[in-house]
Amino acid sequence: MRSIWKGSIGFGLVNIPVKLYSAVQSSSLDLDMLDGRDHAKIRFLRVNEHTHKEVPYDKIVRAYKLNDDYVVLEQRDFEDASPEKTKLIEIESFVEAQDINPMYYETSYYAEPDAKNSKAYNLLLQALKKTGKAGFGRFVLRNTESLCIIHPVENALVVSKIRFAQELRNTDDLKLPDANVSKKELDMGLALIKQYTEDFNVSKFKDDYTDELLKIIKAKAKGKRPTIKKLKVAKTKGDDLYEQLMQSLNKKGA
Repeated sequence: MRSIWKGSIGFGLVNIPVKLYSAVQSSSLDLDMLDGRDHAKIRFLRVNEHTHKEVPYDKIVRAYKLNDDYVVLEQRDFEDASPEKTKLIEIESFVEAQDINPMYYETSYYAEPDAKNSKAYNLLLQALKKTGKAGFGRFVLRNTESLCIIHPVENALVVSKIRFAQELRNTDDLKLPDANVSKKELDMGLALIKQYTEDFNVSKFKDDYTDELLKIIKAKAKGKRPTIKKLKVAKTKGDDLYEQLMQSLNKKGA
């Protein structure tokens, strides 16, 4: 793996030099876009809207439109916006890991100590494991300041980038139900949840869609079309909620 960021995790006066590596990878197939007429690859060009000519990558700049004119930004401008955080993941507080709304999480990175025998790295790892807490802080990644959560996963510290509060929409525009649920229905719903409760184990699930798509691709390469299993939707009789819950419980029990 190639590191995507190098700097330090800091809390109090403790400084832990680390490298970040992407902790996630895509399981989808890498598909190319082709011209349907001759199967030539489609290339995306950066074109000047006035000259209609391709612009070399080293001539492209980023800019912000202000008062009908553009202000061009340089690399130094991004660094100057938050110079003290350019190479530092600063833990500003510790929070209960279970209190973090999953909607805030974006993507995760493994933090590897930049020194073989990093006692400070292990100290933070073990302390977070023992307390069930996570470090909450900020850092600059790809010229953008981000919030992050630092938490333990097995024997590694993980830096998970999270969203700012204003990035989450509220529910004001949603048409949410206000129907009353009876105690009998609620008790049955709780019983159904209890019956389906188990330890979280995502490894037993697989990206079947990608596997099935690859089977179709291989079959088409041989001039065949595989037999596709049709999805069967289980239906309950009637629209009585209590009856649906009862049937669900019986089905799980069977």
